[in-house]
Amino acid sequence: MPMLRGEFPDAGEQSPEELLTAYGTVLAETVETVGVEVIVAEAGLDQATVTAFADGDIADRTLDEAVAVLATGPNRPDADALQAEAQDILLMGMTTAVMDVESLASGIDDELEPKEIQQKIEGRYPVTLAEYALLHSHIEGEKR
Repeated sequence: MPMLRGEFPDAGEQSPEELLTAYGTVLAETVETVGVEVIVAEAGLDQATVTAFADGDIADRTLDEAVAVLATGPNRPDADALQAEAQDILLMGMTTAVMDVESLASGIDDELEPKEIQQKIEGRYPVTLAEYALLHSHIEGEKR
């Protein structure tokens, strides 16, 4: 969920939990800046979901929901562009690290199956922010 390239430059040096916290900070700041009611109206999310982002309770929230929240922020691209960028960061990271889904699955101790990783990275299956942080942290760590 590197909601804009360079927003999480040290992703490979952070644990998935630390990275998830960093995502949570950016999302909570967006909710604080824009306001719960505005995000509910603009993003099409329910108030409980937006409140979870405000509270940093994001591990089980999806990347789709996160980009919808971020897209409401000032100077942010739309949700589709953010979603594409988030997916691209994982795919390009895998290319740079010369990593396939099997080695990625192995690197994260098989917490996700290779086919599942492929589907999530390609956007064919929802990815939670905890899963995204796990993948993002590992891929960036392997690029060094």
